[in-house]
Amino acid sequence: MPSPTRTPIKRLPLVGLLLASFLSLLLAACGNSDPGTSSTASTPAAKPNVAAPSSLIKQGTLTVGSDTTYTPMEFLDTQTNKYTGFDLDLIRAMGQRMGLNVVIQKTGFDTIFDDLKNKRFDVVISSVTINDKRKQTFDFVPYFNAGESLLVAKGNPKHLKSVTDLCGLNIGVQTGTVEKDDLDAATKDCKKAGKGDIKQTVLQSQTDVIQLLANGRVDATYQDSPVTDYYNKINPGQFEVGGSVVNAAPYGIAIRKGDSSMLTAMQKAFAAVKSDGTYNNLFQKWGFSDQQKVAYIKQQATLA
Repeated sequence: MPSPTRTPIKRLPLVGLLLASFLSLLLAACGNSDPGTSSTASTPAAKPNVAAPSSLIKQGTLTVGSDTTYTPMEFLDTQTNKYTGFDLDLIRAMGQRMGLNVVIQKTGFDTIFDDLKNKRFDVVISSVTINDKRKQTFDFVPYFNAGESLLVAKGNPKHLKSVTDLCGLNIGVQTGTVEKDDLDAATKDCKKAGKGDIKQTVLQSQTDVIQLLANGRVDATYQDSPVTDYYNKINPGQFEVGGSVVNAAPYGIAIRKGDSSMLTAMQKAFAAVKSDGTYNNLFQKWGFSDQQKVAYIKQQATLA
């Protein structure tokens, strides 16, 4: 998955990922600040060329909320004891363009939006799918395109292709996600059809959700497609993708509605990292395909 010149993601067995998750929880118990607060060695230094927003919670610092349990987008690298991932590399690079120190505040996805509204963070980057409900409260800077997909045991013994196949089955999902909402809606359809409910096991950590499948406690897990692909790839022979990607939608950096200074600065900083090649380099670093970039570009065309 990583590019030949770097190996930011280690091909660990699932037990290694669980250890990483456990260590992350231990660190969280000691405090939620980013163990590595500023830019990392993986992000090249860049001279500021974008005016910083005037509405920062702390002068000179961009405080970012993220649920750092969503590998490979945001997670704790236990070798460096720093939060990393595509999203966090991106926001750190954007912070550099504004001359800001970037501090990641770990939080749960079930509280992340309330925390943003209550000004615990300046912005949120956490694989947040942009939808009409969220747009009522927040502004967004779109930066990625992803869908939803099922992860199943190798061989797909239950022949699962979509949520319509999940009636009466046990499914793992992360709390607060659009996939949780979709499973709730699908359960209502199961009831109308006279079939069994979708029996959900809802957990806060995506790694723990995947472990349910590894232990045979659920028939499938449901999550964003980059996450499905990642866990399938680092556990060869154990899992496979069930069906195709559905509900493709943009991820966005979330900003409080009405914070025009922050929105303008983030838009300009994102444009800067796209124009200087940093954004494209992140796709290579984290092993995302050219199709993923094409999907993003096409998605941006529909938003324009």
